[in-house]
Amino acid sequence: MGMSVTISAAAEADAEQILKLQYLCYQGEAELYGDYSIEPLTQSLDSIRAELTSGTVLVARLGDEVVASVRGTVDAEGTARIGKLIVHPRMQRHGLGGRLLDAVEQRLGAGGSAKCFRLDSGHRSEQNLQLYRKHGYAPVSTQYVNERLTRITLAKDVQADAFVTSA
Repeated sequence: MGMSVTISAAAEADAEQILKLQYLCYQGEAELYGDYSIEPLTQSLDSIRAELTSGTVLVARLGDEVVASVRGTVDAEGTARIGKLIVHPRMQRHGLGGRLLDAVEQRLGAGGSAKCFRLDSGHRSEQNLQLYRKHGYAPVSTQYVNERLTRITLAKDVQADAFVTSA
């Protein structure tokens, strides 16, 4: 009966499922901050397709269904930025977000160009902040956005031996 969740690179054909999942997952964030105009809820399908070609996008599948996703890029200075880590509400609190975070770190760090990982979270998103702290991230800055939102940037260094594979 039980199917296992697999993590892989997203394909262009996944764009629509990612967009729908993103819309579902960010409803809680929008409610938490009282702002339904946040970028994940207004992002277009074409914009997601562009992200598929310009960065690293991973998906977790349960059968043919995309149940989680994450995106990342590495800039010229070696900062790997991770964003839009989403997990279907029925799949949350089972370790999938952590598995996806580990997988995107592996992908972004594998080429050796990433020196550190960075991600952002809102100050009220305690479950997200808990996950990031559990995976070694620490706050490095805060930015007051408005009376509803303070953005917290968290980071961790890439460990040199973390991406070495054994023969």
